[in-house]
Amino acid sequence: MNNQTKKVSNVNSEDEIDVKQIVEQYAYYWKWFVISIFLTVFAAAFYLWYATPLYKVDAKILLENEDKATGELAGLAELSTLTGGGGPSAFVVDQIDVLQSRRLARKVVLDHDLAISYFLSDGLRKKQVLKSQCPVSIEVIGDNLATSVVNFEIEIDKRGLNVTNTDTEELYEHVPFGRPLKTSAGTLQFSPNAKVLATNALPVEISIAPLEKVVDDLRKEIDVRPNTEKQSYIVNFSMTTPLQKQAELILNSLIGTYNKDVSDDKTKVTKATSRFINSRLELIGQDLSNADRKVEDYKTANSLTDLQAEAEMNLKNLTEIDKQVLDARTQLQLIDYMQESIANNSDLQLLPSNIGLQDQSIEKSLVEYNRLVLEREDLLRSSTEENPIVKNLTQNIRDFNKNLVNSLNNYRSTLQLSLNSVQGKKNEIQGRISSSPRQELGFRDISRQQQIVESIYLFLLQKREENEIKATARPDILKVIDEAYSSDIPVAPKKSLVLLGAILAGVIIPLGILYLKFLLDNKIHSRKDIEAKFAAPILGEVPSSKDPIVHDNDRSSLAEAFRILRTNISFMLGAKRTSSIIFVTSTTSGEGKSFVSTNLARILSMSGKRVLLVGADIRSPKVLDYLGLSHLQHTNVGITQYLINPEMDINNIIIKKPGQYQFDVIYSGYVAPNPAELLMNGHFDDVLQYGKAHYDYVIVDTAPVSLVTDTLLIAHNADLTVYVARANFLDKRLLNVPKELFEEGKLKNMAVVINDVDFAKGYGYGYGYGYGYGDMGNSSLRKRLLSKFKGVFKKKQDRY
Repeated sequence: MNNQTKKVSNVNSEDEIDVKQIVEQYAYYWKWFVISIFLTVFAAAFYLWYATPLYKVDAKILLENEDKATGELAGLAELSTLTGGGGPSAFVVDQIDVLQSRRLARKVVLDHDLAISYFLSDGLRKKQVLKSQCPVSIEVIGDNLATSVVNFEIEIDKRGLNVTNTDTEELYEHVPFGRPLKTSAGTLQFSPNAKVLATNALPVEISIAPLEKVVDDLRKEIDVRPNTEKQSYIVNFSMTTPLQKQAELILNSLIGTYNKDVSDDKTKVTKATSRFINSRLELIGQDLSNADRKVEDYKTANSLTDLQAEAEMNLKNLTEIDKQVLDARTQLQLIDYMQESIANNSDLQLLPSNIGLQDQSIEKSLVEYNRLVLEREDLLRSSTEENPIVKNLTQNIRDFNKNLVNSLNNYRSTLQLSLNSVQGKKNEIQGRISSSPRQELGFRDISRQQQIVESIYLFLLQKREENEIKATARPDILKVIDEAYSSDIPVAPKKSLVLLGAILAGVIIPLGILYLKFLLDNKIHSRKDIEAKFAAPILGEVPSSKDPIVHDNDRSSLAEAFRILRTNISFMLGAKRTSSIIFVTSTTSGEGKSFVSTNLARILSMSGKRVLLVGADIRSPKVLDYLGLSHLQHTNVGITQYLINPEMDINNIIIKKPGQYQFDVIYSGYVAPNPAELLMNGHFDDVLQYGKAHYDYVIVDTAPVSLVTDTLLIAHNADLTVYVARANFLDKRLLNVPKELFEEGKLKNMAVVINDVDFAKGYGYGYGYGYGYGDMGNSSLRKRLLSKFKGVFKKKQDRY
């Protein structure tokens, strides 16, 4: 149980170290993040200053449906809503389609000259304004001829207007107000706005767009939606625009235009019905006068009196039959009138409706017929009879006309059969009262004719009164719940969202760049990269340093790193050794093996040890350069000369404690043409044996192992091989070279030193570095920032 707990804790600690390392890697570039956030916030602020704010304008109406369901049908509709069925009513959906029609949008555009847009520019920003806010306004005389958006720039001077077509660069100079100007967009006439012109004479930009394009754009901008509640008759309007007042004007105008359009359609039907009733009344009035005259003449001529009591019952029954006959003949008379109207309707005019026909299917057909006639008339306002849609409507109207004729004929046949049946009953009753005076019977016939005409006359008078009341009342077909209104708070751009997005972008951009940088980075950075490749021991990590050599009494992180390296080398060599040969090599040149060799010799000599530094890289000697003793190579011989002439005394090639250093040096000598052959002749082993006999440590700076075989030729002499791998320099793929050398034992007692580790970037461990004299190069980011802030604060205190 305890072992498992330890394992889990170890895993967690490793994960924490990994997270910390990642954070430190990114935190090293904190200036990138600060600069990026500053630039993105500055860009966002400039955008907020430059961008045109958009405002939302809303309106709401309630539609009045005359055909709204009542009674049981209304109850069924409510039940459907409660059970989750249904959506917006078909009536509301149809009216929304009307509200979004091109016809109404075109009326709004023409009524308010929306094809013309006005802009004022101060040189940096161009702002759209209302016509009333512009010092100059334009009126298109005649038709709008623009086939694409035409832009004009207008400058005002004392001699008139200088008008430039910015699309064609055509210039019209000194155009006076009120004079027509012919352009590609049509004939234009300019008018001044005295109030604005007196205070603002900036250059004006005016755009004239094609009418149909403006209509299409307006239909896209206006959002018309039914209410969210089901079976609701409420309709919501909204627009998002930079011009609040113009949007309010457009929405209110659209609602008003729709209301007037539907009211006008109803008025046309009412007028057509009124004309039909008046014409019928004129004819029926003449018939009624003739019937009254006949009754008067008949009574005068025959001196008629009341019927006998015994005939009262028969006459009562006869009266009821007569009433049925009267109703049937009335319907036949109305059919005759309607057929006459249809026969005379060759130019497809509106037909009278609701005149008293008892057949509801005929009445509904008349209503649908009138709707098609109105739709055809509306289309003919903007097109010709050759339009395919108009032709289609015309054919539909003629088909309805034929159907009406057939329906009326069928209805006449039905009525005639009913009349014949009632007439048979009448004849039977008349047979039972045949004893009545013929004069009285004759009077009854005349009286009944009078009653028929009178009833038709009274019926038409009633219908005319109802029609007149309906025409006079003219109730609105909608109720405006909220006129167009808007808030002064813009809906776009959202300041808080833009700034938040800018800050996020300021973080994400450098984060993404750094992620790609780290992702594509194939260099080694810390001991973890070595340990992941092969299991060679790690002697230590040498931090980045601008100083190439360790000094006396040095407490820097570089000196501490080499002290740790010295201690680890002692552990690797063991305590019983009296003298040791340490080879220092690397994979490629430039990894700092000479830097490690010279500083290792320096730090070992500081501990009182006798140290000999041998420059065995005879192809590219750098030992004296690192020590700052380059001048000695001209006065001393090196290892190359000894290998060529082994009879030479080894003491002659040793430079005894040069300069301020407390160790001896054998430098490589001049560059020989055959270095590998020289190292193979065996005399180099003599030099090492001499060094081992007279020194505690012999440090040999050898050639890179991946470039030449020099180091492998003499590797058998080493007691410890220090393999230098430079961080942020060596490609990870080249780690296969030391891995192979270590696993195959080609380099004796091999251990790795990682050079040039940048602890500030979050790589390496940095154990014990930087204490003592305030070396901030490898301290944490938090400590460095606190130190900088304290320094700034202290400077301010000193200043005051």
